[in-house]
Amino acid sequence: MTAAVFFGCTFIAFGPAVSLFLFTIAREPLRVIFLIAGAFFWLVSLLLASLVWFISVQISNKESASQQKGLLIFGVVLSVLLQETFRFAYYKLLKKANEGLLALSQEETMPISIRQLAYVSGLGFGFMSGAFSVVNILADSVGPGTIGIHGDSQHYFLSSAFMTMAIILLHMFWGVVFFDGCDKQRWLAVAAVVISHLVVSCLTFQNPQYISSLVPTYIIMFSMGIWAFYTAGGSLRNLKLCLTCKDKDFLLANHRPR
Repeated sequence: MTAAVFFGCTFIAFGPAVSLFLFTIAREPLRVIFLIAGAFFWLVSLLLASLVWFISVQISNKESASQQKGLLIFGVVLSVLLQETFRFAYYKLLKKANEGLLALSQEETMPISIRQLAYVSGLGFGFMSGAFSVVNILADSVGPGTIGIHGDSQHYFLSSAFMTMAIILLHMFWGVVFFDGCDKQRWLAVAAVVISHLVVSCLTFQNPQYISSLVPTYIIMFSMGIWAFYTAGGSLRNLKLCLTCKDKDFLLANHRPR
């Protein structure tokens, strides 16, 4: 049973993201490099947030439950703000890198478009975020111990897997909307990404009432997915052509830089 839980939760959490990686990124070395760099930027943001939170805990009153809860909320908010700050820094870096690649290239167009960079970097953020979100939970799923033996929810692992999948996909959608907002100076879109990220992160405080956190998170995920789809130039017409395999240029693997 533990093996089924482990592999089942892993498949749910990372299945869609791994599929996207294999079909749209794995064959392009440049995209793989940018994805790894995006994951590294997210990791640095987590390192800084962890360092600040650790120092705050050490100088606080550890016997005060309210103070420790406040520090936990502070840590979550700080982590989100640092992640979005590093997303902006990565956008600036990619803009410079793309200009350099264009200067070195003999082509008139950029070797990789901003839309592709937004998607790839967002997926890189999502992969690293998902790994840190669920790796310890998956390790615990092999035992020892039994979830729910004291009346707790039996859906702990399953809920964590679905939340991780949502976070990974949200980072991809946030990346697309965020980069487009920065590129076109639509700062309301950038603010919407930051606020929705804060909301999703704070919803986890509703656990173990998993319905209270999962349902709003998936509503936000689908909303951001639709927004990212239209931001990337999508429409109902080319979606229909893509699903029927009649518009190969719509697929990212064959998408021409714009």
